[in-house]
Amino acid sequence: MSIVRPFKGLRVKPELAKQVASPPYDVLDTKEARAIADDNPYSFLRVNKSELEFDDSVNPYSDEVYKRARENLQKFEREGALAQDPRPCFYLYRLTMSGRSQTGLVALTSVEEYDQGKIKKHEHTRPEKVDDRARHISIVGAQVGPVFSTFRKNDAIEGIFRRVTYTPTPTDFVADDGIRHELWVIDDDETIKEIEDTFAKLPCLYIADGHHRSESAAELGRRMRAANPGHTGQEPYNFFINVIFSERELTIMPYNRVVRDLNGLTCDQFLDKAREKFTVTPQKGEVNPQKLHTFGFYCDRKWYLLGAKPGAFDPDHVTKSIDASVLADNLIAPVLGITNPRTDKRIDFVGGIRGTRELVRLVDSGECKAAFSLYPTSIEQLLNVADRGEVMPPKSTWFEPKLRDGLVIYTL
Repeated sequence: MSIVRPFKGLRVKPELAKQVASPPYDVLDTKEARAIADDNPYSFLRVNKSELEFDDSVNPYSDEVYKRARENLQKFEREGALAQDPRPCFYLYRLTMSGRSQTGLVALTSVEEYDQGKIKKHEHTRPEKVDDRARHISIVGAQVGPVFSTFRKNDAIEGIFRRVTYTPTPTDFVADDGIRHELWVIDDDETIKEIEDTFAKLPCLYIADGHHRSESAAELGRRMRAANPGHTGQEPYNFFINVIFSERELTIMPYNRVVRDLNGLTCDQFLDKAREKFTVTPQKGEVNPQKLHTFGFYCDRKWYLLGAKPGAFDPDHVTKSIDASVLADNLIAPVLGITNPRTDKRIDFVGGIRGTRELVRLVDSGECKAAFSLYPTSIEQLLNVADRGEVMPPKSTWFEPKLRDGLVIYTL
């Protein structure tokens, strides 16, 4: 079963929603966050990325930074930008980008089910990032950034979502990036029970984005459980805030690559090596691959289409058949010598929202030597990896649109 629970959300005042709602803490650096929050006293970045209010000499992981986040959250509540709902509710959150909408249930999900693997993962997490958000939750006294999850298509759940969102909502705004955000409150007992019962029939949920947020909440829950001799399993720390979408509505964008050098090779020498495993076809314009196992390559102001030859990968392998692995296993590692893309500074990753123009800019500016454009990973590929308990290749999924923080907060 999949447990979802309503909660008394600390919810944004509808008329301030555009001012409060902010990007997630981990998609901006401190300089970018300062620029966004500079003239906005209610930007939620002051809670989820409170180091922006300190000089760069201050350690962003110091207690004073986390305490400032708590103070800012309390200030927002005291001044009426946020208010706690009087009874447990579910919420529906719809995002619309370029005419495409996705609607998710904002709910609490179970740390125990997460630990049991009923909320499935597909990424490793880094201990220092987990500790950062666990400390943030502990000191702030709230989970301020929801996890982004999905479930396999389910007509009954999707029908409930359509019924609820048929009615208008006062929390409706278009952010500066053109993405529309809407939030509905579900506070009637009948619909709440219907949602609980319908989700209980799902065998599992899948984390799409937010592995560090989920692991941080789970890690804090484990610590608090160990320190509580009277633990019952119903304490607030046993749950974490999640926004759960149908797989049918999600889209993964490409996650492209740029490299700072070609490991001593010229572009022509690199292409000669690439021809051992790929067909190489010159192109007249930017290459946005249109099918699996094809890649764009940009170097010396020229684009090429690379097509993986039979035998370059195992098409039946759940992870090795993903294009990020095909590229890494055949070119990035053996030819460029980049064996650990998570730590090697010679490679960087560009989310598909920036398009191939950003790849051209980075290469033509001299900042990078070459770029690769990829065909996007599918939702089905991701779910299959999670079902087998495997890990996705590094930097292989880029979800858009991103959830905004600050619309609903779970206080502990």
